Amino acid sequence: MGAIFKKELSEEQLNELFHCDEKCFEFLAEVKWEHGFTCRKCGNKNFCPGKTPHSRRCTKCKTEESAAAGTIFHNCKFPVHKAFYIAYNVCKGKEDLSSYELARRLSLRQMTCWNFKTKISHAIQEMDSLSENERGSIQKIFK
Repeated sequence: MGAIFKKELSEEQLNELFHCDEKCFEFLAEVKWEHGFTCRKCGNKNFCPGKTPHSRRCTKCKTEESAAAGTIFHNCKFPVHKAFYIAYNVCKGKEDLSSYELARRLSLRQMTCWNFKTKISHAIQEMDSLSENERGSIQKIFK
């Protein structure tokens, strides 16, 4: 998870990400497919744009994959830009914000913030406990 935010982002980039879902999906797509698209279903490398913004559709099996698929942001029930704000603060934040403070800043329920913050922490711990081989294959998504 921390690998998403390894790349240093300028203050302007952060402000864009934290205020617009479109920019978040664009950023996820850039990071996820930085080394090219590979279909999860059939392994094909060719794609065309999908029906939703920043998704890709395999030209062989016609499977569509969103930029958020396979990431911690998949099936997020609240705006993705708010999820990015929480994730960034857990991974790179200079201060450890409580779920109450995140809820206040983002106008979300405290439990929503706590659950997502916990999900991120578990993902980070899981990646830390993986062997180098396993971590390398997972980080391909987030590099």
